[in-house]
Amino acid sequence: MNVLIVGGGAAGLMAAGAAGRQGHTVTVVERNPRPARKVMITGKGRCNVTNNCSIDTFIAHVPENARFLYSSLNAFSPQDTMALFESLGVPLKTERGNRVFPVSDKAVDIVDALVNYAKKGGACFTEGRVTQLVITDGVCTGVKLEDGSTLTADRVIVATGGCSYPGTGSTGDGYALARQAGHTVIEPRPSLVALSSPDLFCATMQGLSLKNCGLQVRDNEKNKILYSDLGEMLFTHFGVSGPMVLSASAHMRQMRAGRYTLIIDWKPGLTPEQLDARILRDFAERSNMDLSNALGKLLPRLLIPVMLELCQVKPVKKCHAVTREERLRLVQGIKAMPVEISGFRPLSEAIVTAGGVSVKEINAKTMESKLVPGLYFAGEVLDVDAYTGGFNLQIAFSTGQAAGNAI
Repeated sequence: MNVLIVGGGAAGLMAAGAAGRQGHTVTVVERNPRPARKVMITGKGRCNVTNNCSIDTFIAHVPENARFLYSSLNAFSPQDTMALFESLGVPLKTERGNRVFPVSDKAVDIVDALVNYAKKGGACFTEGRVTQLVITDGVCTGVKLEDGSTLTADRVIVATGGCSYPGTGSTGDGYALARQAGHTVIEPRPSLVALSSPDLFCATMQGLSLKNCGLQVRDNEKNKILYSDLGEMLFTHFGVSGPMVLSASAHMRQMRAGRYTLIIDWKPGLTPEQLDARILRDFAERSNMDLSNALGKLLPRLLIPVMLELCQVKPVKKCHAVTREERLRLVQGIKAMPVEISGFRPLSEAIVTAGGVSVKEINAKTMESKLVPGLYFAGEVLDVDAYTGGFNLQIAFSTGQAAGNAI
């Protein structure tokens, strides 16, 4: 049986290896000279391959259409992924949060292993951009390329990714193919993305990187905390970014200006009472010093004028003259500094695309279209996305395996 796979990313290469091992003739059509370009940049170039957790824990990290993944994850779990890469000669290690990386800390090792997995399964590669499906009597029988040529096939797997990081080839081509086949495409939107803020102090503190702070996301419409974490973040000219912010963004569904507020705890290791005692000691040691200078051991330099303004305390005030009320405002500001959010950064900057081909129209066990026989979808092109931690790559691997094995 001739199998065409549109897209040589994580899902496409996994599908190619699986289908080839079923004895099929497999061709991967990839628009870039080299496959898996997006995998190369994941995990800051280290490649967070998967998350070494149970299926139930995994499902809890998928905010959209999690139940759809039960079959494919049970058939090819995170532990199966780890075993596969180890068998392909890539030693792995598990770090904080059960995040799995290659021991080498090099994404290229994962990419090379994926390509070898596909090639050892008998897959061949052709460079080109698929612009149209060939559907004959309601059955998918091939694809048309941008150069006008046609490739025939008994089965076609669309694994084109989303439309984030378009420079890697993820430009939303799969959505057009899905629509041509009559599929519903849920409007693509950014997930795991930096956030814009109307607060001018973000630009004032541009470049300030926090290594160990607390972060909460408050939904102002529902008056509830959606997300809490400890870790790293970064102030930018447009708002905030960094690992914690990207994770937080995945929880912020139906984004509207003013709906969400970030709450930063600059001293998560101290209770309000302990922080107040620390400030009292600092003020006692520097009683005749201006407040703006006295806070240098407690807060980053760029933050001090911002915090004092937010707490309505004059920076030129001497420490001995600070009132108890002003000091408590300072404690409150340091423990719970609000940052208003106006929206996501553009989809092109997102790590993951949320939205995509409606999973209601896809067979969860095989990834085959319920509308057009012979047509399959796998990976980020589907309307399934997860939080950070290796979960999104595992979705690509599991759905790719499901499609490849089902043929």
